[in-house]
Parts: sequence; structure tokens; C-alpha cells
Amino acid sequence: MYVATPLASLLNVKEKVRLKATPNPVLEKFYTSSCKHPKQADIEGLSKKSGCTPRQVERWFRRRRNQDRPSLLKKFREASWRFTFYLIAFIAGMVVIADKPWFYELRKVWEGYPIQSMLPSQYWYYMIELSFYWSLLFSIASDVKRKDFKEQVIHHVATIILISFSWFTNYIRAGTLVLALHDSSDYLLESAKMFNYAGWKNTCNNIFIVFAVVFIITRLIILPFWILHCTIVYPLEFYPAFFGYYFFNFMMIVLQCLHVFWAYLIIRMAHKFITGKVVEDERSDRDETDNTDEEEEKATTPGSTVPGATKNGPLTNGHPISNNNHRKAE
Repeated sequence: MYVATPLASLLNVKEKVRLKATPNPVLEKFYTSSCKHPKQADIEGLSKKSGCTPRQVERWFRRRRNQDRPSLLKKFREASWRFTFYLIAFIAGMVVIADKPWFYELRKVWEGYPIQSMLPSQYWYYMIELSFYWSLLFSIASDVKRKDFKEQVIHHVATIILISFSWFTNYIRAGTLVLALHDSSDYLLESAKMFNYAGWKNTCNNIFIVFAVVFIITRLIILPFWILHCTIVYPLEFYPAFFGYYFFNFMMIVLQCLHVFWAYLIIRMAHKFITGKVVEDERSDRDETDNTDEEEEKATTPGSTVPGATKNGPLTNGHPISNNNHRKAE
């Protein structure tokens, strides 16, 4: 907070002006206890109870939903601290495993198992990563809500189980490889989000393309064809399969399925970038706009219209805006 907020100001992160929903006990009760997206029948019923027109009820619910959405500054803060952690964790992970022989020869991951010594660096790397994912799980209710909320919960639970179980079964070497592999791309995504919130679209798009390439290489190539091969095939050369072997690899496959799902979202976003559309986080919940309603209010307000205003739209400097959709007179 003490670092991300000044950084947001430095990068010129600006909040959008959100129109607040006017206090209305009838609509508020329905919003909190029944549904945030009322159907047409509900809107008509609420219109009679609240004394508002159906269009005013729809507008109230749009504004009320926008009030519950996280602010741009909150999104930037969340992306900032996650970027900081993922970057430090990735660097620390590479320091921990880069000088180990089993980093280059995966078969050596299982040499001497189950009696393998654990270095202090491996211990702290594990504890910090485990603490981080526990914090994500506990804070997920207050963090920025996204469309893949359920997948995020499954991912955090599966990761915590994997880290804890690999600790108890002394799968430390394999666990450090999996953790470092995951951290290799996450900090790129968070940095792209930060620049996106700051309005640096070109920088965001360029970082996102790098992230997409790293994600696909690490999660869809290295993880299934190297790491999973290491945890499924190589162990059987050193010891017979037991419950821990099956359970660990089952959880690894669950993670791999989530990676395929997220890769689909990433490819969609990359396609939008290539085709010239704005790249945004497919998981994000965007603000709803009621500009059309505001324009209609202006057009129907006494003293704000002239003949033809309702046909051609709102006024600018006392003159109707011309409709560019009309065909030119020949």
C-alpha cells in the first residue's frame, strides 16, 4: 500500500467517475437478499413497489453493481504486490535450484529417495511459497473478483495440497522445480496488468505477448513433457509406486487441466491483440455504463431540446448532433 499507491500516482493511474445509486430501501433489499441481476418480471414488480420507472430501476441496478466492483487503484495495488512477490520468488527459486545437478538431469531428482537431505534454502523457499498461497486462499473473498473465481480456488487448494504433501513425502526436489516453473511467467502477467491500469497500452500489449509465449512454453510444453514425465516415469525406476506417488501426480494433472483452461483465455486475448482489438484480462468484470440513459435524460429534460433533438440525439452547444448513419443526398 505504501509503495503501490505512490507508484500508481507516478504512473498516472486515474480512477473512473462512477455514478452512485440513489438510496432506495426497496431496491437495496432486493439487491442484497435476492439477485443483483433482476429479470424483466422482477424489474416491473420493483418499479411498482419503489415508485420508479422500469428504466430507472435498470439504471439503479447497473450503478449499484458498479459500486461493488473494485476500484482501479485497488486493482493496481493487488497487481503490484503480486508482481513483487512473483519476481522475488522466481529469482529466489532459480538461486535455490540452478546449481543443483538434478536441475539439469531430471532423473537425479529421485536418486537416493526417500532419504534425501534438505538444504536451509529449500526449506525457506517452501515455507514462503506455502505461506503465499495460503494468503491468496484466505484473501480471495476480498480480492478483485474475476470470471475464473472457481478455477482460482481450485488452483490455490491444489497448490497448497501439492506443496504440503510433497513436503511430508520428501518430494522436495520435484516441488521446487514445479514452484520455480510457475513463478517464471506470473510476474510478467502482473506487470502487464499494472501498465494496463496505468493506461500504457503499448507497453502492456508487448509484455503480454512475452507472457503468453513464456506461459505456453512453461505450462503446456515443459510442465507436461518434462516435469510430469519426471514425476510419473522416473520414480518407478527407483522405488515401487505407493499412495503418495498416485496422489501427487493426480494433483499435478489437476493443475495441468487448469493451465489448459487459462491457456485458452490467453490465446483469445492474443488473438484480439493480433487482430487490432484492445487486449484486456478476459477474466475481469468490467464496469457497466449507463451513458445511453444519461443521454436520454438530457434529451427529455425540459429546456434542453429543440425540434428534432429526439430524432438526432443529444445536443451540443444548443444544436443537435447530426446522425452520421444517414445516406448522403445524391
